[in-house]
Amino acid sequence: MRFLRRSLTGLFLLAVTFALLAVAVNSVRGAVVARMNEEPRSFPQRERIFAVNVTPVDAGTVTPVLRTFGELRSRRTLQVRPAAGGIVLDVSDALIDGGRVAQGDVLLRIDPVTAEAARNRVAAQLRDAQAEVRDADRGLTLAQDELVAAERQVALRQTALDRARDLADRGIGTQQALEEAELSLSSAEGAVLTRRQALASAEARIDAAGTALDRVRIDLAEADRTLEDTTVTAPFAGVLADVTVTPGARVTANEQVATLLDPDLLDVSFRVSTNQFARLLGENGQVTGLPVRVTLDAGDGAAATATGRIDRVGGAVGEGQTGRLLFATLDAGRAFRPGDFVTVAVEEPPMDDVAQVPATAVAADGTVLRVTADDRLESVQTEILRRQGDDVIIAAEMLDGARIVTERSPLLGAGIGVRPLSPDGAVGDPNPSLALDDDRRARLRDFVQTSQMSDAVKTRILAQLDQPEVPAETVANLERRMGS
Repeated sequence: MRFLRRSLTGLFLLAVTFALLAVAVNSVRGAVVARMNEEPRSFPQRERIFAVNVTPVDAGTVTPVLRTFGELRSRRTLQVRPAAGGIVLDVSDALIDGGRVAQGDVLLRIDPVTAEAARNRVAAQLRDAQAEVRDADRGLTLAQDELVAAERQVALRQTALDRARDLADRGIGTQQALEEAELSLSSAEGAVLTRRQALASAEARIDAAGTALDRVRIDLAEADRTLEDTTVTAPFAGVLADVTVTPGARVTANEQVATLLDPDLLDVSFRVSTNQFARLLGENGQVTGLPVRVTLDAGDGAAATATGRIDRVGGAVGEGQTGRLLFATLDAGRAFRPGDFVTVAVEEPPMDDVAQVPATAVAADGTVLRVTADDRLESVQTEILRRQGDDVIIAAEMLDGARIVTERSPLLGAGIGVRPLSPDGAVGDPNPSLALDDDRRARLRDFVQTSQMSDAVKTRILAQLDQPEVPAETVANLERRMGS
């Protein structure tokens, strides 16, 4: 009896187990069948929209600025060199580095004793030469008087000879008296020749004395100039530099003791490449007259500036150099000094139909990303004409009025949807409107009318499609559903 009860209990439990197992199998089978009979669920993929900074392109006239570096130099620079040597007796208080002097100011004085002694000796020689000229004049006068007297003697001897001949012809005079008269005439004529030679010597002495006097006067002028050279004065107003002389020092002739610069007449010299020089050439083939702006960085954000114009071009290209060396004359620059290393900005001839945009907006191949009317990117080829620091000048004839991406990224490319940000960081219209053509508008209306949307939704969407411009988001959603 006990065995039977246990057997029945075991059979009951086994039957319950099989029943539960059947129920579980039936449940699993029903779930699988229901899952297989369900339509596949489709989750609409939402397009990723990137926020990008954009800038408008305004085609117009831009004046490129060529930036380079240059060095200031004074147009009037003089090395102060005394013409006379000796011991420096006195030095001006302004004869120091950075000292400013006016035109005619005495810079230094050299001991004039030697120069004065030389000048006095030449002055004594001048007096001797003047005395010699006076003696020569007196000698000439005496020689002339002696020649006149000798000529009178000849005239008297000739008269005596004529009388002796007359007497001899009449038989009164003797032959001896006639001969004596002839000898006397001959002696008188010889004396005349001697006096003429003396007169010529006197005239030659006057010429020699005059030449000697002129020579001594020249020596005296040189001695006076040497004496004046012991005092060194400033030939023009300026600033002194490289001063190497002190009182008591001995200097030699033509020794450099300082450098005088005119800080108000400054030039800036700068070198440009051959390509840059060609761009600076005007219609007349000259670069002279182009405006320049010179900047001296003073630190802490401060800077000294001056303006000027290109004055001339270097006459030759130096050995081992390239390009062209240009010189510009500055209008005014009180804060500048010769030798300053400055930044030079030269205005090039203006360019038409161009735009200046950030350099990050242009790819290496010269393309830019333009934002279309439906806020998608489009790659447009352009040409880089100039580089201006962090900006570039591009040909903007085909981009006038367009919006381009200012910062390129590997994630951005043609066809990608974007959310434009204005240059000041403001977000653009998140749902811009589109102007649809008739065919596109008709397709969208047909799709809405035949769809399973509610009547209220259909009415709202059809009202939007009837407007001249339809929200871009509505158009994108409808076309995405049409595609699915």
